[in-house]
Amino acid sequence: MLFILKIAYLIALLHFFKMRTLNELYSLLPRIKNIVITHHFNADADAIGSSLGLYHYLQTIGIQSQVITPNTLPSFLTWMPGADNIIVFEKEQAKASKLLQEAELIFCLDINTFSRTKIMTEEIAKSKAIKVMIDHHLQPQLELFDYGLSLPDKSSTCEMIYDFINTNQDNSKITLPIAKCLYAGTMTDTGSFKFSCTTASVHTMVADLIKKGLEPTFIHQAIYDTYDENRLRFLGYVLSSKMEIIPESHTAIIAISKQDMQHYELKQGDTEGIVNYPLSLKNINLSIFLSEREEEIRMSFRSKGHLDVNTLAKKYFNGGGHENAAGGRSTNTLENTISDIKKAILENQTNIVSCYNELA
Repeated sequence: MLFILKIAYLIALLHFFKMRTLNELYSLLPRIKNIVITHHFNADADAIGSSLGLYHYLQTIGIQSQVITPNTLPSFLTWMPGADNIIVFEKEQAKASKLLQEAELIFCLDINTFSRTKIMTEEIAKSKAIKVMIDHHLQPQLELFDYGLSLPDKSSTCEMIYDFINTNQDNSKITLPIAKCLYAGTMTDTGSFKFSCTTASVHTMVADLIKKGLEPTFIHQAIYDTYDENRLRFLGYVLSSKMEIIPESHTAIIAISKQDMQHYELKQGDTEGIVNYPLSLKNINLSIFLSEREEEIRMSFRSKGHLDVNTLAKKYFNGGGHENAAGGRSTNTLENTISDIKKAILENQTNIVSCYNELA
């Protein structure tokens, strides 16, 4: 058994060294004509912000590129500079597929494996383009990429794009559109700078972007203050009628059915951030949000302190992410998925309680 583990480790090392560093990419970029930038399905502010931030940066140094998103953008992200130039794969599949197959280089941002793009997975995999990963999630599938960087300790992919620009000695080329895009993703992925991933480098970056003319208030309002009335009423309904507290496990579960979402006429992105609300309760350090979709149950996990929801999501629900923020999915019914979650919580209750006690 030990011999097999050693062989597996050596194979992993070979895969790692196959992927070249981003420093080796800078000299290559000016010689490439067809560049595509993409990110994960159901894009958030970090995925769109990093993609458009990189897109604008490449423009400033004379390199053309095209951003392709797997599915429709949520309305609260359409304000971003350049968002109207993004191609939506599910709406323009033939055009997007042609671009992916003709691409000489594909930047894969905020993803550590092709499958996170869902409907674009096969197109990216069969493309002969050079594939570049810039990501901050755990367990990257390194063998898929030719160049890349995976830094789970980074706050966001937007911060990594900021570093990518600076490493190329191009800080002076960070324009206001770039600043807006990169700030948006960093702000949301740090929970408005309250999560533990908010390091000194994050604040240094933000200070630099403000010096370049960024107005943080505008970005915050553009993302958080543009919801429809239905979304606010839905939030009230969720917190009053759908939040289940399991006090002995310091856990809150919110489960939303398809009927709930249809009744409130929810749009893409309207459930974003709801998983964080239960964590404002003093006796809760694990929050789980479930939403029933046509093909699966989608789950979001959030935690406080050292409670590792990445491992929990990966072990039980085909997911993963970060220590305090992860996602998962299930093809079971909503009722049975809730039952599975409660079983997983019970199996891990000792650790959950221990992590809670560390916070007390």
